[in-house]
Amino acid sequence: MALTRDHYLCQVCYRQGRVTPARTVHHIVHIKDDWDKRLDLDNLETICLECHNKEHPEKGAKNKGQVLRHYKQRHRNDIFKFKGNDDDPMLF
Repeated sequence: MALTRDHYLCQVCYRQGRVTPARTVHHIVHIKDDWDKRLDLDNLETICLECHNKEHPEKGAKNKGQVLRHYKQRHRNDIFKFKGNDDDPMLF
């Protein structure tokens, strides 16, 4: 609904006088700050990838290599993790 309302145009760019197509919906007030506003249409705006990366630098293209390396390290097929169960007090 936010994309349709905003005509698939980045609202950040639009406020600066630029017309930029966009397909990302951004939470103005972050979900972690106010979970109740996650579906509030007044809290959503259409934003282009470039502007979204400025809003969330941790999600930007610069960090993708680090994220991929981290993912590969955590999901290696040649490493097995064994977890022991706590001893049952009833057994002793």
